[in-house]
Amino acid sequence: QVQMAEFGGGSVQAGGSLRLSCVASGSIWYRNCVGWFRQVPGKRREGLATVFTHRKEPDYYVNSIKGRFTLSLDKDKNTMYLQMNNLRPEDTGMYYCAALTHGGDYYCSSTPAEFDVWGQGTQVTVSS
Repeated sequence: QVQMAEFGGGSVQAGGSLRLSCVASGSIWYRNCVGWFRQVPGKRREGLATVFTHRKEPDYYVNSIKGRFTLSLDKDKNTMYLQMNNLRPEDTGMYYCAALTHGGDYYCSSTPAEFDVWGQGTQVTVSS
């Protein structure tokens, strides 16, 4: 069974940085769509950034994180990262990584409902 797990959450002050890691079994990183998501209590889970594992550059960043967060892959380590800089209090939430494994080589999405493999989440808290 394919599993994903997030690491690296914590508490920081506004303006600080964190790097999240998502570790998964090797098959996840073969020609799938993967991404990072965030959920704030009382709000819907939202897609933050997604990438095809067979491409170098992410194909989606939500506007609120552009220029501050960077998604990257290290397939040799079976790991996806989310580097988060200049964090803001509104970035507080539970962060998840996920994979969309049924889309083939050319379909990716930022819609959480379309992703079928999820990690357990890691909490990020940004204080002002």
